[in-house]
Amino acid sequence: ATQVDQGKQLFLEGCSSCHGVAAQGSSDGPSLIGVGAAAVDFQVGSGRMPMAGPAIQAVDKKPVYTEEEIASLAAYVASLGAGPAIPSDEMVDTSGADLVLGGELFRTNCSQCHNVAGRGGALSNGRWAPNLMAAEPKEIYEAMITGPQNMPVFSDKTITPQEKKDIIRYIDELQKSENPGGADLGRFGPVTEGVFIFIVGLGILTVISVWIGAKAR
Repeated sequence: ATQVDQGKQLFLEGCSSCHGVAAQGSSDGPSLIGVGAAAVDFQVGSGRMPMAGPAIQAVDKKPVYTEEEIASLAAYVASLGAGPAIPSDEMVDTSGADLVLGGELFRTNCSQCHNVAGRGGALSNGRWAPNLMAAEPKEIYEAMITGPQNMPVFSDKTITPQEKKDIIRYIDELQKSENPGGADLGRFGPVTEGVFIFIVGLGILTVISVWIGAKAR
């Protein structure tokens, strides 16, 4: 009860201007009733909330609140209505996860927005899917069960808890992968690589042409 009271006070001071004094929502922010503790832990813990003002998309940055304050805010919002809880350490433990299956699930459900290499990508209306190279397991799990921004909610019926672990295991492998062949150019695919080769190749041909012209004189 004390934690909920502390969370309510923090909410009234820092969140109510957009989400309403009773978290019922307003023209500047959605209702938080029923979003659960996981949504608060994800949004506030990643620094996406609070925002300076309404914008196209919240960006991750250094958190404004301490871990204790985030836990209090999450407890208060969770008390307003049932919603996804913050995943436990066991839920995000990938020690027994299937890397190959995780890759298949990621390419099927996530790569359309986050890129096959997890580097993010552009969406419509000025929005974007974030880069996953610095995302932590709990953050990824919370995103899947809460559906922040444009991301859909992947319920346990759509992607089971074990399959969520498999996906996290695959993302972890992407984060650790090296590039023995040279620069990866952001791993954005053949378009980026083609543009790079075209620009560099054109530059080299220009330099060679100028050199040949100078020699001819």
